[in-house]
Amino acid sequence: MGDGLPRQVDGLEVSEAEDGLVVYDPASDMVHHLNPSASLIFDLCDATLDPDGIAAVLAELYGMDAPPRDETLAGLADLARRGLIRWSAQDHAG
Repeated sequence: MGDGLPRQVDGLEVSEAEDGLVVYDPASDMVHHLNPSASLIFDLCDATLDPDGIAAVLAELYGMDAPPRDETLAGLADLARRGLIRWSAQDHAG
């Protein structure tokens, strides 16, 4: 995973579904279905929160005693593998 703040890739078409989000990536012509937890993580990828900040928000939303850091990192890694998010520091790499 990269350093910096995760953000959604530009150009994605996002639609709400009963059980999460449907994200279409026209660049790869791929449709991705995100479950509710992945949808929340994806929504929080706006280049304002680091992974720990995202985990803290999830803990608050789900009423957890501790932030789900490992699960958040796994969710971010999955979104990055799918090409739906990128790390802000990558935008400045030559």
